[in-house]
Amino acid sequence: MTLTQSIAIIFLLFALYCGLDPFKHSTIANFPEFEAKKVDMPDWSEVPKDKDEHNLLQKSEIRFLNQVQGPESIVFDPLGRGPYTGVADGRILFWNGLSWVDFAYTSPNRSLCNPIANATPFSYVKTEHICGRPLGLRFDKKTGELYIADAYLGLLKVGPEGGLATSLATEAEGVPLRFTNDVDVDSEGNVYFTESSSIYQRRNFMQLVFSGDDSGKVLKYNPATKETTVLVRNVQFPNGISLSKDCSFFVFCEGSIGRLRKYWLKGEKDGTSEILAILPGAPDNVRVNEDGDFWVALHCRRSMFAYYTGLYPKIRKSILKLPIPTKNQYLFQIGGKLHGVIVKYSPEGKLLQILEDSEGKVVRAVSEVEEKDGQLWIGSVLMPFIAVYKL
Repeated sequence: MTLTQSIAIIFLLFALYCGLDPFKHSTIANFPEFEAKKVDMPDWSEVPKDKDEHNLLQKSEIRFLNQVQGPESIVFDPLGRGPYTGVADGRILFWNGLSWVDFAYTSPNRSLCNPIANATPFSYVKTEHICGRPLGLRFDKKTGELYIADAYLGLLKVGPEGGLATSLATEAEGVPLRFTNDVDVDSEGNVYFTESSSIYQRRNFMQLVFSGDDSGKVLKYNPATKETTVLVRNVQFPNGISLSKDCSFFVFCEGSIGRLRKYWLKGEKDGTSEILAILPGAPDNVRVNEDGDFWVALHCRRSMFAYYTGLYPKIRKSILKLPIPTKNQYLFQIGGKLHGVIVKYSPEGKLLQILEDSEGKVVRAVSEVEEKDGQLWIGSVLMPFIAVYKL
């Protein structure tokens, strides 16, 4: 047998294995309907190359280590108290200045959600559809009510005294919400929120990332009519959302594509959207500061591997059928290791600042950045702490 024939046989066996996945060891083995879609990537030359050469995020202070598991969103109430954050076991906690206390919860099934010894942010994944998983949090500055985007239970709110949250929306256009992610509320009480996918739930977010699924939506809840309407549909992993300082528009993150998009709420462009910025990587949440600029949390920089497999879904699906652990497939996507990145953009889409920990020594992952009193409060759904960086 010649070398060429041997290579051909190996290639054939490889293709056959990928096509059949006989041992069901792949990342998508339990997803028979899995479909890999092309990700609408901007050209590689358009991805910003700016870097924080000093790795300034390594100067962040780690607080509350192992006291908060997976603090995705961080908020302060209208009186400046807090922070408040949602954690992996389904509770929303409040820092009273001395300790963390229970403030609110989204699921009435708390009796089934006992604490787990030596827990990690992943310890509660199997029960989070029962216990709830609060992600995006926002206070109504007028009423003091806290709006909650719970990955499984939809859009909810709770009064200033906390307790069991009240459900506001669990479906849109007759279709149940599958993965509610982030939320913001305007001065009139209108609520804007994202649904990352109508197919994949949060506990399968890896498969959502790998698929390029475009069933995501941006929605509006009208408190007067109690109606939920879809503003933007067919989005590839919509994630964070934030109103502008003057509430004339909101911006939302297109997670798979790596873009920040603006949706106009007033003026001649009312009801239309446009690209605000192409980001250096995959965004999670976005938050506006007092100056009207937007802090965007990036899970990672865009890697060449993610770029090309995004453009070629058949190749991506073949790789996903290999007996490679999901964690390793994820590391391929993010360039080999966790590394936190934060970027700040003007309302016009100009890149103003970039902070990162490219080595993942201190801030290994970022889900949200909240600016308060000259400090950045940094949360992550993957980490057991909050980091604080002084500007």
